[in-house]
Amino acid sequence: MAKYLLLKHYRGAPASVNDVPMAQWKPDEITAHVQYMRDFATRLEGTGEFVDSQALSDTGTFVRYDGEGRPPVTDGPFAETKDLIAGWMVIDVDSYERALELAGELSAAPGAGGEPIHEWLELRPFLTAHPTVTE
Repeated sequence: MAKYLLLKHYRGAPASVNDVPMAQWKPDEITAHVQYMRDFATRLEGTGEFVDSQALSDTGTFVRYDGEGRPPVTDGPFAETKDLIAGWMVIDVDSYERALELAGELSAAPGAGGEPIHEWLELRPFLTAHPTVTE
């Protein structure tokens, strides 16, 4: 089994086919989208492939260490994930091909007008430790 991150973006990814910002969706469209995500996660729980998922607020603070005894630096000069990352799901699957299959299915979540979003999801494998070589 290998873990993968399915990353949903607010922006920064190519535009989806159904490219209507969620802020413009009707309440029932948002409800249908969230329910699709929940149903998807529930199904993957049943197969043992679901690890965790979270939707993220568009608010947040960028922080970095600025030296011993100094306060952390906030809201640095870099692109902030609060502007980019809408949420994520972690899956644990048998193959890269299965991860691609699930990402494609998740991309079909409904959006405006109840039509699939066809949103781009970033699929990233978790970094694993390299095997130790012994002689």
